[in-house]
Amino acid sequence: MSDATQMRPEASGWQSEAKSTLVLAWPLILAQLAQIGLGTTDVIMMSWLGPQHLAAGGLATSIMFFFLIFGIGVATAVSPLMAQAVGKEDFTSVRRTVRQGFWVSIVFATILVPFILQIEWIFAMLNQDPELGKLAATYIQFAAFQFYPFLLFTVLRGFLSAHEDTKIVLAATILGIFVNALGNYTLMFGNFGFPRLELAGAGISTIIVHSVTFLFALGYALVRKKYRHYELLTRFWRPDWARFWEIVKVGTPIGFMLTAEVGMFSVAAVMMGWLGTNELAAHMIAIQLASISFMVPLGLSQATTIRVGLQYGRNNAQGVGIAGWVSIALGTGFMGITCALFVLIPSFFVSLFLDPSKAENLPVFGLAVSYLAVAGLFQLVDGAQALAAASLRGLSDTKIPMYAAIFGYWIMGMPIGYFLAFNVGLDGVGVWLGLAGGLAIVAVILNFRFYHRERLGLTRFNG
Repeated sequence: MSDATQMRPEASGWQSEAKSTLVLAWPLILAQLAQIGLGTTDVIMMSWLGPQHLAAGGLATSIMFFFLIFGIGVATAVSPLMAQAVGKEDFTSVRRTVRQGFWVSIVFATILVPFILQIEWIFAMLNQDPELGKLAATYIQFAAFQFYPFLLFTVLRGFLSAHEDTKIVLAATILGIFVNALGNYTLMFGNFGFPRLELAGAGISTIIVHSVTFLFALGYALVRKKYRHYELLTRFWRPDWARFWEIVKVGTPIGFMLTAEVGMFSVAAVMMGWLGTNELAAHMIAIQLASISFMVPLGLSQATTIRVGLQYGRNNAQGVGIAGWVSIALGTGFMGITCALFVLIPSFFVSLFLDPSKAENLPVFGLAVSYLAVAGLFQLVDGAQALAAASLRGLSDTKIPMYAAIFGYWIMGMPIGYFLAFNVGLDGVGVWLGLAGGLAIVAVILNFRFYHRERLGLTRFNG
C-alpha cells in the first residue's frame, strides 16, 4: 500500500483513531501538566527565597535535567517495544521488557548520578558566578538521587500505557504534587518544627516525591488482577541480556535525541547567565511557561508512540499512518492556540510569577515578557517535532531522528542563537530566536521522514 493511499483513509478511520488517541492521551497529558506543576512549585517557592536562589535553583535544575533526560530517553524505549508486543499478543515479551527496563534504569542512574554531584565544578567550567554554584550545589547534593525512582517510574508508565491504563499514571503524579508542596513548605522554610534548609530542602523534597510516585505505581501494578500473570518482580535478578541490550539499542538514540534538545535549552540558560542574573531569572520564568504548554504535546506524544506501536505490532500499515498524522494534527493545533496567547498577552502569564507593581521586579518582568513573546513563535514547530519523533519511535526508528536532532539543535540552532545574542546584539531575544530556529529545522526533517516511512523501509512487517 502506497503512502499516498494511507493519506486518504475513510473519515471514520481518522475519527476513530482521534477518539482512541485522546482517550489514551488525556490522563498522560494531565500527568505531564501535573509533572511540570512539580517544577513550577519549585520555581515559585525558590522565588520566595529571592532572585539569587531562583537563578541558582533554576540553573541547577537545567544542568541536572540535561543528564536526567538521557536516562529518561533510554527508559522510554520500553514503550514502543511493549506496545508492539501487546499488538502481537506476545505477553512473555512484555514481561521481559519490564524487568530489563528496570535493570537498564538502575544501571544508567548509577552511571549518571556521580556526574551530577560535580555541579560546582561544572559551573566553574561554564564560567558561572561561584556564589550561584555554591547555592546550586546545596540543591543538587540531594536532588541528584531522584534519578533512580524517576527512571523506574518511566518504565512503569510505559507498561501501564501499553495496556491503555493511564489514569493511574495521572493519579500517581497528582499525589506527587501534594507531597512536593508539603515537602517544600516544610523543609525549605522550616515549618512544623523542621530546620530551614532552603534549596537543600527542595532537593530532599524532590527525591521523596519521586520515590512516592514510583512506589504508588509499582504497588498498583503488583496488586491489580489483570497484571498478576506477568509476575513482574519474580526472578527479577535473573539476567536477560538479549532484551537488556535491545532496550539499550533502541533507547540510547532516544536518550541522545532528547539530550540534544534539552541540552540546547540548558546551554541557552548558560548563555543567559553570561548576560546577567536578571536575564537568567527572566529566562527561567519564560522557559517555565513554555514548558507548561509543551506538556500537552509531550503527553500526547507518549500516547502516539503507543498507538503507532500497537498498529505496527498488528502489521497494519494504514493504521500506522492514521495514528501518526492524527497525533501530529492534534498537537500542532493545540500549540497554535498557545502561540497566539504567548504573542498577544505575554504580560498576563509573566505576572503569575512576578508582581509588576514592585519596582525591584520590573527589569526581570520586562525581559521575561520579551522572551515569552518570542517563545510563542516556536510553539507550532515544537509540537510538530515532538509528535513526529513519537510517531517514528513507535516504529522503533530512533537512530536517524537522533542525528536530525543533533544537526538541528547544535549545528544550527545554538550557533544562530549565539550569533544573534552576542554578535548582532539582540541579547536574550537572540538566544530565543536560535531556539526557535533549531526546533523548526528538526520538525521539518522528522515530518518528512514519517511521510516517507514506507519508501524508507520503516514499516517492513514480520510475517
